[in-house]
Amino acid sequence: MIFGWFGRKSAHKEKPTAKEDTSSMANARIIDGKAVAAQVRADIAAKVAALKSANGFTPGLAVVLVGEDPASKVYVRNKGAQTKEVGMNSIEHKLPAETSEADILALVDSLNKDPAINGILVQLPLPKHVDAEKVLNAIDPGKDVDGFHPVNVGRLWIGEAALAPCTPTGSVILAKSVQENLSGMNAVIIGRSNIVGKPMAALLLRENCTVTIAHSRTKDIASVVRGADLVIAAVGIAEFVKGDWIKPGAIVIDVGINRVEVPGGKAKLKGDVAYDEAAAIASAITPVPGGVGPMTIACLLKNTLQAAQMQHRLAITA
Repeated sequence: MIFGWFGRKSAHKEKPTAKEDTSSMANARIIDGKAVAAQVRADIAAKVAALKSANGFTPGLAVVLVGEDPASKVYVRNKGAQTKEVGMNSIEHKLPAETSEADILALVDSLNKDPAINGILVQLPLPKHVDAEKVLNAIDPGKDVDGFHPVNVGRLWIGEAALAPCTPTGSVILAKSVQENLSGMNAVIIGRSNIVGKPMAALLLRENCTVTIAHSRTKDIASVVRGADLVIAAVGIAEFVKGDWIKPGAIVIDVGINRVEVPGGKAKLKGDVAYDEAAAIASAITPVPGGVGPMTIACLLKNTLQAAQMQHRLAITA
């Protein structure tokens, strides 16, 4: 059987990654995103080894980095290291910031045609003179491991096999590490972005959840959230979701990463959820950092493997 869009064979049933918080302020189990991501990568590595053994084939991921954005450089370096860690080929194209849009599109076209490249990721942000939407839409949908191409968006919503965006996919995996069967749960997604909120809704509908999308302008949003068995916070506002919005026993997945200045001129990362308040009420919660963040690259690798198998019609026997 070809490896599915979501990787349902990942071993989460024993829930080894949700651990009790020893803080006196929190009752919720902490969902350890680093540990879950490590499990996902181990599963991918085993499947890549099986592909090599059975077919003599190694999946390849190409990453295009334009310019010298420091955060992007670190992210691309981490992607390359983890790609190699699971046994895939990592190909990096580092271009000067002044590279023309035409040259970037020409590179994407060459990667589309290269059979050794199964996944293509163009690192954002791109320089201001480049139309990012035009570049992303030029990627072959079958190699669009970010899951942003309109073809993949459409496939996701109509229930076909699709390369889904990495952060929503990782968030669903984290929720399923706590409760394997999400069917019938009331899920509230706070945020309506094309990158997280909307694809998250499609993924949760596939899990047979009843899905509500709320956002910063939703009237009486606290009451909406209080009805949720599963809360996905992706609104991009630090500590927007208060503890008294959380239904007792709910699972809380905090996608937000916000830099907040603290005394002393330093910055601290905070999520979209008031963590201490919510952790006293929820059954399980992701921390920030260390929750959803580590899942992004893991799911990028998952998508690369899926893309390779779909392109070559290869099955996994492991």
